[in-house]
Amino acid sequence: MKVNLRIWRQNGPGDKGSFQEFPNVEVTPAMSFLEMLDVVNVSLEAESKSVVAFDSDCREGICGMCGAVVNGIPHGMGQRSTLCQLHMRSFNDGDTITIEPFRAKAFPVIKDLMVDRSAFDRIIGAGGFVTARVGSAPDANAMPIGKDVADEAMDAATCIGCGACVAACPNASAMLFTSAKVSHLNMLPQGGAQKDARVLDMIAQHDEEGFGACRNYSECEAACPKGIGVNFIAKLNRDLRTAAMRAR
Repeated sequence: MKVNLRIWRQNGPGDKGSFQEFPNVEVTPAMSFLEMLDVVNVSLEAESKSVVAFDSDCREGICGMCGAVVNGIPHGMGQRSTLCQLHMRSFNDGDTITIEPFRAKAFPVIKDLMVDRSAFDRIIGAGGFVTARVGSAPDANAMPIGKDVADEAMDAATCIGCGACVAACPNASAMLFTSAKVSHLNMLPQGGAQKDARVLDMIAQHDEEGFGACRNYSECEAACPKGIGVNFIAKLNRDLRTAAMRAR
């Protein structure tokens, strides 16, 4: 099958950038989306042209490195999957596919489809830790935690920090990411000592990075490859109000 590609090319945050057309690219339905980009780059290398820059690592939907907006949808049209898990069998022969980077002020373009997501690292660094001396793995019954609490904390911990929530949000908010990182620690006893400071510091860093405010569009939940729900944003807001009142 053949597809027509419109790929965003940009040399850096200071460059204006534009779409480049790649007509009649020969692919197979079994190819992953990133393998298709590899094919494009092989042909560009053969012509001594600049290859398309894009992020990838595990290519198994685990690391959160890959990410691009495909036909207006972060990670493409797959449900609860990353870009590397999207396959060309999802498209039809002759389709035109538009590929562009995650767009947000806090995610400056490094080159082409690659963006700088180090703002996420700084949010985690602002409070994503515990001071409890946890040592080695304890026995399962040494610190009883209700199964419902443990399950919900694990749901929050599945966030891979890919940034799709930011790309999907009309306000470029990272509240789903921040709420997941706050909640998976705040819900467990090990994170209790820093609970108030954590939420205040991480939200302050979120705002300082230039992310927008949540307006309950819930586009982030639809785009999240791990299916993290906006209920964690509601939990974050409750923790934030409680911490702010205690701080006063």
